Amino acid sequence: MTQSNKNTTENHCGLVAIVGRPNVGKSTLLNHILGQKLSITSRKPQTTRHRLLGIKTTEHAQIIFVDTPGLHIGIDKALNRYMNKTVSAVIRDVDLILFMIDANKWTAEDEKVLMNIRNTKVPAFLLLNKIDRINDKASLLPFIEELKSKYDFDEIIPLSALKNQGTDELEVLITKSLPLGSYLFPEDQITDKNGRFLAAEFVREKITRQTGDELPYEVNVEIEEFKSKEGVLHISALILVEREGQKKILIGKKGAGLKLIGTEARKEMERLFDAKVMLNLWVKVKSGWSDDERALRSLGYIDQ
Repeated sequence: MTQSNKNTTENHCGLVAIVGRPNVGKSTLLNHILGQKLSITSRKPQTTRHRLLGIKTTEHAQIIFVDTPGLHIGIDKALNRYMNKTVSAVIRDVDLILFMIDANKWTAEDEKVLMNIRNTKVPAFLLLNKIDRINDKASLLPFIEELKSKYDFDEIIPLSALKNQGTDELEVLITKSLPLGSYLFPEDQITDKNGRFLAAEFVREKITRQTGDELPYEVNVEIEEFKSKEGVLHISALILVEREGQKKILIGKKGAGLKLIGTEARKEMERLFDAKVMLNLWVKVKSGWSDDERALRSLGYIDQ
């Protein structure tokens, strides 16, 4: 990685963590600010499992967003412990925290996130997301006053990540809050993750969306082949599930479920990689992987 030669006296650069409970809109916000899809999304909680950098470079700033898994309580599998540990570690090493909640409620999981923020000395913005769902915006005022009593946030910002409302103003405030300094990444780089990682994430997103509530979270995707040949990107992905019944749900009647997942994932990959993609998917049962630290380490979850 080479650093930019941008003049350090004129430009802002820093790390910004996006944190919050599961399914509050963190990845949606990141994708809208970046102007392209990078972090996978779905209506199901805990879609995001890994720390992912999204890099937004403008004329006078480089904002390095850290999209984190949703911090959650009540589940004690090795995978869930890993995700919570990731959030706690990230927020200690950034220049600014964006703490996202729903605009009309405060939950026990939100309180858990705030406890982690209290243990840092990092500036924090509170983002009230999904304001597009609130007809009477004046009803937000008492809620905002209540939130002010919980913590001395540097900013409290109502917005809608999905509708792109308030995100431009947020970006201006973020830039002003970051330290002056040289850019850490080349100006055309948008993430620290490689193509194999992003391909696996797109497959996992489509699994999450297509299977609804039928399939639990014990699903992982490994990319076994990722190579370009004569202008075509050949990708082979192995989908791991924990039980035979889950495999049947995933494949679907006469293979229709797996075919639909493959079709949708391929479209996303072709947009991102700007190339024709040949995608092959397989499903394999690997019992207990989500609660086995050795298995998680081999799958790239532990000690990232």
